[in-house]
Amino acid sequence: MANNVFDLAELRKLIDEQAVVPPRPPQEPRVDREALTFPPVLPAPDAELAGAVPQVPLVADAIRLATWTGTREVGPDGHLSESDAAAAAAALGVPAPRLRLIWIVAVNSGLLQILGGRASRGPLSMQLTVEATLEFWDGVVMDVLDRADEGLTGSAVVDGHLAEMLATIYSVRSGVATANLARGILQSHEVACAPGAAEMRRLAAALPAELLEALSLLTYCGLVEQTVAGRIALTPLGVWAVRRDLLREGHDAPTTAEVEVFADLSAAELVEALVSGAATQSAVAGWLERRSPESAAEELIAIAATGTAGRRGAVGAILEELGPEAEAPVRKALDHPLMRRYAASWLHIRDLEAPTLGPADHTWIAVDTLAALMHMSGPAAGRFDTPEPREDLIRLVGEMPAVGHPDTIAVLDMLGTTHDDPIVAKAARKAAMKARTLAHAGAPGTRR
Repeated sequence: MANNVFDLAELRKLIDEQAVVPPRPPQEPRVDREALTFPPVLPAPDAELAGAVPQVPLVADAIRLATWTGTREVGPDGHLSESDAAAAAAALGVPAPRLRLIWIVAVNSGLLQILGGRASRGPLSMQLTVEATLEFWDGVVMDVLDRADEGLTGSAVVDGHLAEMLATIYSVRSGVATANLARGILQSHEVACAPGAAEMRRLAAALPAELLEALSLLTYCGLVEQTVAGRIALTPLGVWAVRRDLLREGHDAPTTAEVEVFADLSAAELVEALVSGAATQSAVAGWLERRSPESAAEELIAIAATGTAGRRGAVGAILEELGPEAEAPVRKALDHPLMRRYAASWLHIRDLEAPTLGPADHTWIAVDTLAALMHMSGPAAGRFDTPEPREDLIRLVGEMPAVGHPDTIAVLDMLGTTHDDPIVAKAARKAAMKARTLAHAGAPGTRR
């Protein structure tokens, strides 16, 4: 989002603390750590959204600025002279620092055009179709977010974490308390920038006032509003725009209608939809709402126990959403060779009695996780740029031949041909040769 960086762990933690979505348990390492799944939203109708765009204060001021400008000389940087900028700010009744943003929106949107050192009315008329108006609005929001790198809000800390702040508000439809936003920003900044204790104290003292100023600007830009409970929520136009940006960044941000079509599928149909890429993880919550945890887990485990690594991966992702109520069917899965490690991990994460998993078991799960990607279509498919440090990954690759996973050779071949790091790829090819030797010899010590 506009070159801002998500701190995924802190973002998830802050979202979970709002008690709108169930807390996420600790997970086995996943190959794709950048794509987030957001709760489904019910956007306002497009026509209603388009009708609200001209009423956004920033947009209304950009239209007024285009009228005020008429035909006027601009400086080499394409902006008004200092005296003209002051006159325009006074005429519009806006703070002088805000005028620069209004000017950028007016020029980039086509309300104004600059030719030969002169600004004049641009080709854009606000008599647009619904679709064109929403495209205009998308451009306005991109202009706003792109200014974060140049000091949009006046707070370097807020600007640096603007994307994750908006994503957090998007995730919590009932709104987020300003204090929670400030705390989340500070946590993210501490993780990302590792400032000293004195600097953190200074930021903690300054941030509440800076955040209020930033939220005032975002309100002016039509993105956020205050709820009756005093929390900060996205406006309907804000929901539309932030969702559009999340999708552009490759995140899973569905509408309610997009996930409802999966709610009545059978367990087997849902798993196949996840594996094929027809459904994303966002479809899972609606599907689970229509089933008891016990019956859902029982059906899913039956599929995973006899299926491919891709099906096990899809089932594992669904089981992550279930709480201790699903203990009985998951405990039965301890008796199945291909599911016992997943079942033990699931029980352990929920502080339930479970067998201990050793290093070889975790290596087996790592192989299975990578093997699952070879069965999947859609955004997750083919991503083998595993995030572990090189040394850890080389060690893991070296341990793979001994764990007896049925897909070990295929996974090592894939890493050997597709991994970006040539040293890791070489280690994978060497391990694949060893795995073939063990397989040819019967490898009595290997296990499933």
